[in-house]
Amino acid sequence: MAARRRGNAARRSGDAAVGERYKWVALSNTTLGVLIATMDASIVIISLPAIFRGIGLDPLAPGNIGYLLWMILGYLLVSAVLVVVLGRLGDMFGRVRMYNMGFAIFACASLALSLDPLKGGPGALWLIGFRIVQAVGGSMLTANSAAILTDAFPAEQRGMALGVNQITALAGQFLGLLAGGLLATIDWRAVFWISVPIGVFGTIWSYRSLRETGSRKPGRIDWAGNLTFTAGAGILLAAITYGIQPYGGHPTGWTNPWVLGGLGGGVLLLVAFCLVETRVAEPMFQLGLFRIRAFAAGNLAALLTAIARGGLQFMLIIWLQGIWLPLRGYDFEQTPLWAGIFMLPLTVGFLIAGPMSGILSDRYGARLFSTTGLALVAAAFVGLLILPVNFSYLYFAALLLLSGIGQGMFSAPNTSAIMGSVPPEQRGVASGMRATFQNSGTALSIGLSFSLMISGLAGTLPHTLSSGLQGQGVPAGTAEKVAGLPPVSTLFATFLGKNPISQLLGPSGVLDRLPESAARTLTGTRFFPELVSGPFHHGLVTVFSAAAAMAVVAALASALRGRRPTSPVGPTNSSDPTGASSRPDVSSPGDSNDQEENMTKSALLVMDVQQGIVERFGEDPAYLSRLREVIDAARTGGLPVVYVVVGFRTGHPEITSRNKNFGALPGSESALHGGGFAEGDPAARIHPDVAPQPGDVVVTKKRVSAFAGSDLDMVLRAGGIDSLVLTGIATSGVVLSTLRQAADLDFVLTVLEDCCLDADPEVHRVLTGKVFPRQADVLTADAWVRAAGK
Repeated sequence: MAARRRGNAARRSGDAAVGERYKWVALSNTTLGVLIATMDASIVIISLPAIFRGIGLDPLAPGNIGYLLWMILGYLLVSAVLVVVLGRLGDMFGRVRMYNMGFAIFACASLALSLDPLKGGPGALWLIGFRIVQAVGGSMLTANSAAILTDAFPAEQRGMALGVNQITALAGQFLGLLAGGLLATIDWRAVFWISVPIGVFGTIWSYRSLRETGSRKPGRIDWAGNLTFTAGAGILLAAITYGIQPYGGHPTGWTNPWVLGGLGGGVLLLVAFCLVETRVAEPMFQLGLFRIRAFAAGNLAALLTAIARGGLQFMLIIWLQGIWLPLRGYDFEQTPLWAGIFMLPLTVGFLIAGPMSGILSDRYGARLFSTTGLALVAAAFVGLLILPVNFSYLYFAALLLLSGIGQGMFSAPNTSAIMGSVPPEQRGVASGMRATFQNSGTALSIGLSFSLMISGLAGTLPHTLSSGLQGQGVPAGTAEKVAGLPPVSTLFATFLGKNPISQLLGPSGVLDRLPESAARTLTGTRFFPELVSGPFHHGLVTVFSAAAAMAVVAALASALRGRRPTSPVGPTNSSDPTGASSRPDVSSPGDSNDQEENMTKSALLVMDVQQGIVERFGEDPAYLSRLREVIDAARTGGLPVVYVVVGFRTGHPEITSRNKNFGALPGSESALHGGGFAEGDPAARIHPDVAPQPGDVVVTKKRVSAFAGSDLDMVLRAGGIDSLVLTGIATSGVVLSTLRQAADLDFVLTVLEDCCLDADPEVHRVLTGKVFPRQADVLTADAWVRAAGK
């Protein structure tokens, strides 16, 4: 026996060493994966002029605007729609398996993009098609990376790990702008070449080093849910995007029947999706997770922040490329690269605040940092509103840095709080749902921010543009015609690094008929920026005011996510079929004496974790280490730990043959040799990995329930205990029986689902997911330990 224990200890030590190394491997690989996936979401934005020149296509020519929109939005739309589906598939078939497959698909699509053999429209369709394939691979990476890290890291380091990962993802969106500008100066294909070696290296590395460590939840694919969600979300986002195109004399397309039909049809399909998800046995989208306040509030804040952040990104690009850089003598063709460079303070802010806030949130909780971060973001938007169009870069950089710090402070703690609030077997779908809200916000931001900007420009730009052109000798008819063009043409020309005046007047040939000095003035770097700075600032105020309002609402949602609990149990009952607690958090330590009193009225029950029982279920180091972590957290928090064991006198006088569970024990081979859980039987000893310490109470029972034939009720009443946290073996045995009896005795109950074992996994799943929540909160060990430590 001693030799066996030494062998098990050595094996656990080896597992721990591997686990310690593995979590850093997982962090490194997933960070690389989300970095390249998010960089490629934005890398084409700055490099679009070079790409379209490379394939010989003018995206602003009549009939070509669709190519431009789908080059920008195809990747984002696919990412927004598919991440939750791929996260659910990760829960079912393995998160690492889906992640590895995503890296391989991403690498192959990147190679195909760099080898585009076609020109013109066919060449654009090749790029759009393989961008969509690339987005599928990228979605598999982003949908499962957070779940892989949540599985790999303990609760006390999870905020740091997710902080590094998520801030890298956000920074990737802005680094993609810079990388696109730099690579486009070399060759337009280099924009896609860069992803090929990284994708190949990441694929080989992930297949060789990552392994499944989390809970898998086998099930059937929810085809109806997948189809209605994919179609509904895709149609809705596409309709919002096409709303920025002019229609029927209007500057935008919100009166277009196709756009209105897309909006209505998308909403109806999403309503149908919600109805489907409430009726299928194994839904794709776990709507029950929204009963968890931390999950619902965190995702709402993430959606609003993503919309505001996306609007900021596109408006800054237009501001820099269309006005500020040309006023400083930069040619319009050079502005895409320099816009990416001058926006670097935003990325620096991310990188400074993200990991640091993740580490601190592990200790102090997510709400303080995420809410404060969003307040800083709102303040930065207000500062940008006040800033003149032709600003001093020092003030501009300071506001970008402030915004980056605020977004970094928000993202890591918010992601950690969302992922830590859900059961382990649903982390994949939760990660996908989180990414869906974030990616949908980015896709929505394009349609909303451009629409707001166009609305702001439509009222003042035509008159300003007409007067300015006529002042330089442009005939009144031509000036009026150009001024009457939809503002979106001017915005996209600026966005693509083209000279807007050349783009507007070129088709009329008027530039060739004007005096050379007038033509030079019109096409110079100062005429257009000085002419439109007033109307542009009016539109900018509209966009940034809306973004500031969204940041404030997001901050309120973050503040309402609930306060950190002082006690891992609480006086509520959850009916959440997911098995996740919907109990609101309570305040942080020191808030009230009543909460301290409630904490001392709780006790942790460790039931039937005895040598003979543990061996019968297979010595599982992961189970014992989780249980040990819970026991240590209880002791640290001052909660009594009560061990419950089954035991009998020699000869088993307490057992009758009529008892089906224990009736055969007195005459068994084990009992004849001094065993059978009688006095002195080694099998009846508590497993050494979770052995009691001096001061811990050990209660001996005679039947299945912890209360049967024991003095447990007397011990609990004497200690003033009215709340119990249940752990033990087996779920369908001592845990079920004890829960039923304790509930009838009016105890407030919490069950730690992954600190219970059962011989039948399906029985365990049904009990913890559907039966226990009727009378108890059902939590994971990680969630309980995190609550106990705060």
